[in-house]
Amino acid sequence: MPHQKYQSCIDACNECATACEHCASACLHEKDVQKMARCIELDRDCADLCALAARLMSRGSEFAARLCALCAEVCDACAAECGKHEAQHCQDCAAACRKCAEECRKMAG
Repeated sequence: MPHQKYQSCIDACNECATACEHCASACLHEKDVQKMARCIELDRDCADLCALAARLMSRGSEFAARLCALCAEVCDACAAECGKHEAQHCQDCAAACRKCAEECRKMAG
């Protein structure tokens, strides 16, 4: 089964997607939402890519490795942006993004 080979990356992608969705929603409730705009944009892109990467790996798609390479790039950007903010949801998201980027780079080889 293809998904077993990539299970740690699938798990990291799913955890990252969840963290990014939570972060984006929480950012919308911050006092200065405009200050969080870039964070929200990257959270949404990252969540979508992570979810798609997990699905492609689960089905053993021939495109999974290339998508994981892009996913790692977006996770790095999201981690860098979230890391600039003191909010705990941003810090948690940054950590999930860093872990996912590492797993995706391993998977993409």
